[in-house]
Amino acid sequence: MNKPTDRTIFQNAWVVEDIETACMKWVNELGVGPFFLTDYTEDTFEEITYRGEPSKLAMKVAIAQAGPVQIELIEPISEQCAYRDSVPRGQMGFHHMCVWTLDFDEDLQYMESLGYTAANTGRVGHVEFAYFDTRPLMGCMLEVVTRNDGTVNRFAEIAAAAEQWDGNDPIR
Repeated sequence: MNKPTDRTIFQNAWVVEDIETACMKWVNELGVGPFFLTDYTEDTFEEITYRGEPSKLAMKVAIAQAGPVQIELIEPISEQCAYRDSVPRGQMGFHHMCVWTLDFDEDLQYMESLGYTAANTGRVGHVEFAYFDTRPLMGCMLEVVTRNDGTVNRFAEIAAAAEQWDGNDPIR
């Protein structure tokens, strides 16, 4: 099988209504943390598309590590986005699993050849990402994100923080 994507799922993601409240529920009820919170404004991203058309994207994201799996909580700001395709405003729900891509264009062509269209695509610096609508296959979307040293190192820092975490400073 010559399939371009690294099939190692490293992240599970949920859409939430209030990012800080959701983080604290994970902290207090599951002991997962610390969460690293980032506010992504529309100006953060380049070349955003939604269902093949130019678009805007804004959201708040919190990331923590839980054993071998990264936990991502997303509070969408934009209404027209992959997040709202499967989790309506006012609800919370599982949204996607994430894998690395080593060749973004090849993965894009491969997934679309299977009939899984990209709900959102975009770029932040050298990092490209796409959310493929794989709900008919697995009940959620699949994100592919460019693997690069900067992102890998940042995720390693988040994982290390979880290993040494004493419960203090739960949202950073």
